[in-house]
Amino acid sequence: MAILKTVKTECSSIDVCRCQDGAIEFRVTGAAHAWWHPRLHLTEYVWDAIAAAVLFHPAQQPRSLLMLGLGGGTALRTLRCLLPDLKITAVEIDPGMIALAREYMALDELEIEVVQGDAYQFITGHGKTYDVVFDDVYRSGVSDVERPKPFNAPLANQLQKLVDPTGIFALNLCLGVGHRKQQSWARNIFATHFQESRVVKPWLGANEVLIGGAQLGPISAVRSAGARFPESEDQLNWRKIQSRKLT
Repeated sequence: MAILKTVKTECSSIDVCRCQDGAIEFRVTGAAHAWWHPRLHLTEYVWDAIAAAVLFHPAQQPRSLLMLGLGGGTALRTLRCLLPDLKITAVEIDPGMIALAREYMALDELEIEVVQGDAYQFITGHGKTYDVVFDDVYRSGVSDVERPKPFNAPLANQLQKLVDPTGIFALNLCLGVGHRKQQSWARNIFATHFQESRVVKPWLGANEVLIGGAQLGPISAVRSAGARFPESEDQLNWRKIQSRKLT
């Protein structure tokens, strides 16, 4: 892996790296923050689980998605392949990250609405609702990424107001040392706030995605969506995504 350049943005220091297979990675605090490949969509890491979570919408064909935290748009590129008609709005606080995603990860080709600003300020007083609302808000910490705001019941209630009554809410969680208390809180909130909830895990990495709603679609429909990928490698990696009921 070769570092093409290091960019200090308003929010973090980002290493733009090129891998031997032609993929591009943005690395923040030593960890991959975004990934792009000229041919493939799936990574076996958290972005695959993020994309899969959206497909648990009970209709399997959600019309609108609000993504809080854009990064390089890795999961949104996968969703654009699977759901070409999905209207996507993404909120990203770091203008430098947006610029790099446009330069290195073909962000503009996804035809999404990008809002530059603080995600939690964006949702304050926001009256629109979406089929799927996804909280993937993390920032660079001293030695690891961290949430700028704990996921607690008041925040969950605020975010739920943006979800259509038949829609779903999803949350990306980092796991491991320093993240266990937040994981426990979040799981308890999903278990008590939603009639149905699930956990989705990627094949590799230290993340899980929680999803909840009045009703969730069947996992069989999510798995069958993998046939939409043109590359057999992506189809294989899609089958590696794991999911089970939380409640």
